[in-house]
Amino acid sequence: VASVEVGNTTTKCILTATNMKDGRTRHVNKTVKMTRDVRAPRHGERIFGTTLSGVSLTRESIAELVMDTLLECHREVHIDITTDLDFAVRSTGVVAGFSSPHEIGEFIKALADGCLLAGIPPKKMVPAMSIENIPPKFRSYSLLDKVSFLGAVGGVLPPVGSTGVEIVANEMEGELATAGIKEGAKLTGVDFRNPCFSMDFGTTLKGRITNDETPFAKTIGNLCGYAGAIHDAVVKGTGLVDRKVGAALDLYDRKPPGRLTWALKGKVIGEYANRIHEHIRIERVPADRDRYGSVPVSAGAAKEIGVTLYGSDVGVNGSEFEALTDIGAEIHSRQGLGTLFAVLDVVSAKMVPRFVELAHRDRLLTENTALGITGRAGITGCKPYLILKYLRASGLYSRPEENVVFVDDGLARGAAVMARCMNSLGTPHNPIGGRRGGKCVLPERIKRERGYEPGTQDTD
Repeated sequence: VASVEVGNTTTKCILTATNMKDGRTRHVNKTVKMTRDVRAPRHGERIFGTTLSGVSLTRESIAELVMDTLLECHREVHIDITTDLDFAVRSTGVVAGFSSPHEIGEFIKALADGCLLAGIPPKKMVPAMSIENIPPKFRSYSLLDKVSFLGAVGGVLPPVGSTGVEIVANEMEGELATAGIKEGAKLTGVDFRNPCFSMDFGTTLKGRITNDETPFAKTIGNLCGYAGAIHDAVVKGTGLVDRKVGAALDLYDRKPPGRLTWALKGKVIGEYANRIHEHIRIERVPADRDRYGSVPVSAGAAKEIGVTLYGSDVGVNGSEFEALTDIGAEIHSRQGLGTLFAVLDVVSAKMVPRFVELAHRDRLLTENTALGITGRAGITGCKPYLILKYLRASGLYSRPEENVVFVDDGLARGAAVMARCMNSLGTPHNPIGGRRGGKCVLPERIKRERGYEPGTQDTD
């Protein structure tokens, strides 16, 4: 499966291979390009969006970037994109430059154009309509003759209102990240089935909160706003990256903070992190906002269907980013780059319990809710250790190591799960859907499908 994503900071193609016998996914190859390097718009092309850093995007330029990334990723591992690839899933986190969630559809079409230019046929990007449409080598693993796919991925129904429009522009990424964490958790000792709370700390924040209904959980909460963009704003103050399009990723090859830095500068690190958090708003998205953390939202639609939106903002739609850049300049000049990265670790780590406490107060979480984290601003450096530390101190999880999981490339893993779901390639003996600690929900699904209740089908 090829997962191709055009994000605010990076454009990635990640190839994964899934063992149909045990349902486990392995990483094959990853190609990462900086989205800021996309070619400039040409005469006659319509600019329909920008990245958070203001890079202009057109349908044609995106399609070419996607094509080049796909072809390079396959070429590096000698995989023929036309014959060896089984499925492709595309997504985007570039939502800040759009005026409404509706425009995301146009962006997805541009991603599809890139896939087609790379030689991927349409049938490898859509669900199979019948068992005959499944490649012969997979038919014995498909359950399409027993259950069908009508939209749910990983046992979770999406938050769709009566108009069928997502209530938050990056909901698709939240869906894939949730499914990817569910799959990645299979390699750990944490059962990340429902109920769960997923957080993807990419440049923008996305994620879901699910309940524990069976056979299909409902999405009762969504995340939006800034995550890695907060790090980028701080790093721009160092003068080591471009003031407009620079990112923390540009400095990841530098030496990370060592134990001596934490031991000698722990107090200073905490003080700077608290100063940054004074500018970070973490709250329920107000009903009168149509954009939060630069992400288009439909707060009214969310309220109507009983979904709670939580967001992280810096001022109002990033109005206080300049203050973070000034703090970054101060840290770098007085304490050094190692201390700055330690501060960023603490900043991310402290965001997690703030969200958890908020959702817990709104009674969206239970003692059995699993917490999963992915994304560059959530799993790198000392962040996992610090997140567990702060969660334990908050009292929300007495043994967080049994309920919290960290997964790399959650979105790409989620693409592999979506490909399986769209073709009913489930693994009943090792399910991704269903309730934590529970059994496979396939019998319950088959029973429901015979009665056919629209909108309730899933594949895992």
